[in-house]
Amino acid sequence: MSQDFIDTLLLTGKLAGWTTISLFIIGFPIAYLLAFRRFPLKAVLEALISMPMVLPPTVLGFYMLVLYSPQNSVGKFLSQYFDVRLAFSFEGILLASVVFGLPFMIQPLQSGLMAIPKSLREASYTMGKSESTTFFHILIPNMIPSIITAIAMTFAHCIGEFGVVIMVGGNIPNETRVASIAIYDEVQSLNYHAANQYSLVLFGISLILLTIIFSLKKTY
Repeated sequence: MSQDFIDTLLLTGKLAGWTTISLFIIGFPIAYLLAFRRFPLKAVLEALISMPMVLPPTVLGFYMLVLYSPQNSVGKFLSQYFDVRLAFSFEGILLASVVFGLPFMIQPLQSGLMAIPKSLREASYTMGKSESTTFFHILIPNMIPSIITAIAMTFAHCIGEFGVVIMVGGNIPNETRVASIAIYDEVQSLNYHAANQYSLVLFGISLILLTIIFSLKKTY
């Protein structure tokens, strides 16, 4: 097992881990908003969040790359004032992965929140509990399977993502070369042994995560 193989898997895990953590922090407030609030253009927001599920990854990757470009106002601002260049960097693929993974985190959380009987929230409010107390002590304990599903789906989706990462990050060792890109690269080089190693690892991780999800559905 080569050092390059290990480094690529570690980078893949790092990307998936940080993407999942970031989306968990971002996703919960959005899921709560979509589950319990009514506001103008709510359907538009839900559609935008769900777009990565139907949009070709290369399309999103292209627009993220354009956004990162120094020719663009955002990319130019980051470059001039913060000396930050997101294109072909780990930070760039992380941000793109967060955007692309939004529905895989938010939709299970939203479904879990909406599945909790309204009477539980109303009883908590009647007893004088605040909205935050109700959220942490009533809602979260009653949606643990949805939380685990959201985390597992987001992580599994991220480790297998190819289109967005290759468009935004390219194939730079120890920077943007994750396992899915390494598989493609090894196949192009006719190195099927290495491609098989990467594929077996990703297959095993995905199988374990999906088994956990389906086991939870039977348990709860």
